[in-house]
Amino acid sequence: MNWHLLPLSEITHLLQTTPRGLDEVTSKELLRENGKNEIEDTKKKSIVKMMLSQLSDFMILILIAAAIISGIIGDLTDTIIILAIIIINAIVGFIQEYRAEKAMQALKKMVANHARIISEGKMITIPASDLVPGDVVVLEAGNVIPADIRFFETHQIKVDESALTGESNNVEKNTEELPEGNYALGDQTNMGYKGTSITNGRALGYVVAIGMHTELGHIAKMIQTDETTTPLQKRLAAFGKRLSIVILIICTVIFFIGWLRGESAMTMLITSISLAVAAIPEALPALVTIALAFGAKKLAKNNALIRKLPAVETLGSVTYICSDKTGTLTLNKMTVQEIFETSDTKHNDAFEEKNRLLHAIALNNDVSKGENGKWLGDSTEVALVQYAFDKNLNRADLEIAFPRIAELPFNSKRKCMTTLHQIQNADDEILVITKGAVDVLFHKLNAEQQSLIPELERKVNEMAEKGYRVLGYAMKTLSSLPENLNPETIETELTLIGFVGMIDPPREEAKQAVSECKEAGIIPVMITGDHKLTAKAIAEKLGIISSEEDLVLTGSELYALTQIEFVKIVENVRVYARVNPEQKLRIINALQSKNNFVAMTGDGVNDAPALKNADIGIAMGINGTEVSKEASHLILLDDNFATIVVAVKHGRKIFDNILKFIKYIMTGNSGEIWAIFLAPFFGLPIPLLAIHILWINLVTDGLPGLALASEPSEINIMKRPPRNPIESIFSNGMAVHILWVGFLMGVVTIGMQAYAIHVANSHWQTMAFTVLCFSQLGHVMVIRSGQDSIFKIGFFSNKPMIGALLITVSLQLMIVYTPFFNDIFKTQPLTLYELLITLAVSSVVFWAVEIEKWIKNRNK
Repeated sequence: MNWHLLPLSEITHLLQTTPRGLDEVTSKELLRENGKNEIEDTKKKSIVKMMLSQLSDFMILILIAAAIISGIIGDLTDTIIILAIIIINAIVGFIQEYRAEKAMQALKKMVANHARIISEGKMITIPASDLVPGDVVVLEAGNVIPADIRFFETHQIKVDESALTGESNNVEKNTEELPEGNYALGDQTNMGYKGTSITNGRALGYVVAIGMHTELGHIAKMIQTDETTTPLQKRLAAFGKRLSIVILIICTVIFFIGWLRGESAMTMLITSISLAVAAIPEALPALVTIALAFGAKKLAKNNALIRKLPAVETLGSVTYICSDKTGTLTLNKMTVQEIFETSDTKHNDAFEEKNRLLHAIALNNDVSKGENGKWLGDSTEVALVQYAFDKNLNRADLEIAFPRIAELPFNSKRKCMTTLHQIQNADDEILVITKGAVDVLFHKLNAEQQSLIPELERKVNEMAEKGYRVLGYAMKTLSSLPENLNPETIETELTLIGFVGMIDPPREEAKQAVSECKEAGIIPVMITGDHKLTAKAIAEKLGIISSEEDLVLTGSELYALTQIEFVKIVENVRVYARVNPEQKLRIINALQSKNNFVAMTGDGVNDAPALKNADIGIAMGINGTEVSKEASHLILLDDNFATIVVAVKHGRKIFDNILKFIKYIMTGNSGEIWAIFLAPFFGLPIPLLAIHILWINLVTDGLPGLALASEPSEINIMKRPPRNPIESIFSNGMAVHILWVGFLMGVVTIGMQAYAIHVANSHWQTMAFTVLCFSQLGHVMVIRSGQDSIFKIGFFSNKPMIGALLITVSLQLMIVYTPFFNDIFKTQPLTLYELLITLAVSSVVFWAVEIEKWIKNRNK
């Protein structure tokens, strides 16, 4: 229902109410019909269901199967490690889902506990949850509005709607119905909304919506959606399903080939099962969790607090950042940017000639100073007073010479505020200072200035085009204070003395951040409840709008577009002005429908649905509401847009490192499979025992793979576009690399085996086993960068990697040279010559990948 468009007479008829309120019987009946005035939760999952849902992921099911297989083979160590990984991941997922429920609790905290109403002409206090449509609510400064209401009596009432609309200006309310049209929440000046607060004045209003039917309730519904899956989660899910099929086919083929060659069925079964366990990268979930945790720790030091670990990785895939303007891209502090004084000086000599406007600014306001030295009052007036104060003009000092003796307070009908001051001169004249909307002041000017209006309008338009909010100041003198303070007589025959242009200025660091985003292939988009001209001006200053193709849409223009029309242009829109929460969600959904990954920054309650439904929601830590923080994935502790760029860099680095780990572990697995698969074709026995495969899987893959999480970011990481969200993990040559390098590893391994057997060396299996281990260690060093040589990035630039390699080499030598482990792993001590030849053959993979990078760089 468009309550803001209806006359009060129709509203009272529809609600069956009067200014005397409802009677008790009617209230109880309506309460029974409509239910409580409460924000409701959707049906919560039980803790058991939450835990079980963490175990339903396909990769986790594969890991459970791997644990069972390892147990059957008799390797309890591997079984315990795999189960530990499963449990850790389940706990992390459970905690994330449990914490997400807090968004609803934060919404509830915004709601008033009690409400004062008029019932049968008497004022009573009732629980706010018992309000029903038609109740008459009594409001005054300091109250939180307990339901959506339509004002029918107002006295200088101002409402802070920033939590709902995201805009910092207090909104003056009135009782008049609005002309037909589409209005954003911030423009519905006769309505009050649940959860917003009264900052000034008093009022009466009819309750028109309660509970989930309020604007706050609509937001609650939008928050109650399923969590979006991250790019990595989507890719790993697809990867796991394909991998399981491939593993099953390969292991079956290897089993039958070995069996047909004369190997025992039991030996081939154990080998095939071991190979299946080896091919499953069970360390992958642990690596991902550790890499994300490392990233979260580093981001916290850079003022970005990660609430949900996968968000770290998602940042690296973001293609659009939809940012709230106020407090995020701007300072959330109205500031005077420009003043213009008229040249007309003959009408008043009360002030020094060149300081008339400054004196008027300093005198005409209701701002006061708090105990902590901060200005208290309307944000617009605070900006004006601060400007005058910075020019050494203070109201307290000026009122000694020009004491205020009367005032006509601002109201939305007159759009003016007038103060009257005693001039301490021989005639005891009265100084009248009027401040207000320029178009209104033009109608109040004296006859001599009326002819200057076209010229003055041009100056006002110049300021407005810069996105400034323009206020005018005018004055006159009276011989004495009138008995009746009538605006019609006092606010006439005024002399315009100047204009003031104000704006909530952009953050300096935000401009640099926008530039860096663009360089990184990320498109910044401003979404604001502010007016179109102001939003466009800020966007141009920040560089968000940089060409004629960049579009600006208002909420009403967006409302008029069909979804098909909107999706066609959505990637060209850079600024959305005067939008409501549902439209923010529509914007994000449209971008996501075109395969974009969208980040949304915000601080208000109105941002919460978009924050939750975006691929990554980024809330403001200082000015953000609790609702926005709980709905977000990441919180900026310094409210600095520039911190997002740092976070994106970390996200890209982490995703790169995860891809490197996948490349490393899958190439190693590929090498094991090639070695076992090819050996029979060359008349060679199976080169590796089941325990060798499990050792490589646990130690050689594990420690160096985890050390990749500490790999520094590559030099060009913020000069390249985001990774295509719909690309496979194995795109950009990774699949080819895994196959050819894995094939090379397998060939080198059976080559070593064939050579050793040819020279009648009884240590052939230990040599083949060691070659495969050391080949993988050489491979992990060389893939630390996808394009730069290891000699360029430096062997010691990742110290954890050096430690992991030393430990792995030591462990491998331990099982080769220690009699106790010789029995367990069926290995034999190698001679110095055998060890040196093994090391030399192992280096083939290292040099092959280095040559591949050299060829690619040369071709570029």
